[in-house]
Amino acid sequence: MNAKNASSAIDVATARALLANNPDTLIVDVRTPGEFETAHVAGSINLPLDQVDAHLGRIVNDAGGRLLLMCQSGNRATQACTKLVNAGLSGATVITGGMNAWITAGGPVERGRERWSLERQVRLIAGGIVLLSVVASIWLPPVRFVAGFIGAGLTFAALTNTCAMGAMLSRLPYNRGAGCDVNASLARLRNEGRRA
Repeated sequence: MNAKNASSAIDVATARALLANNPDTLIVDVRTPGEFETAHVAGSINLPLDQVDAHLGRIVNDAGGRLLLMCQSGNRATQACTKLVNAGLSGATVITGGMNAWITAGGPVERGRERWSLERQVRLIAGGIVLLSVVASIWLPPVRFVAGFIGAGLTFAALTNTCAMGAMLSRLPYNRGAGCDVNASLARLRNEGRRA
């Protein structure tokens, strides 16, 4: 499968039916540990997107059954799905709309300490920088180029479906939460694979 058709997707209702009827289906949540700690689907495992590349071979070898990939809105899950499918994993599917759609559809979640989602943090930082640069440009006109730089970065992020600011923010202690035990997540993935 190539990158063009690497990412298949299903809606929340289909995902819930699949989970109810197929015990070999596992949700892999690729959000940051902090986001996962805030709210996640019971029984899901946390394997942050920034860990997928580092463990790609192991994920492809150990995964069995169907993997449903989830993030906050669907963008990071789509990136993870493309990487996994291009590495040879079949049976990886994105839950359209991610956790936002899951909660809106009334899907059950386990809640922990409330944290801002990565997308919300990016909007705050980018918006704050633009606002401050525009205000500062009243006294120091060249500062307006900072706002243009942020706008260009956001445009690039939308066109490439990547986000350098989000990647940087995901490394902050705030987004690490209690942390993600990648080895435990991968072991669970392997155990689910043996059952399949």
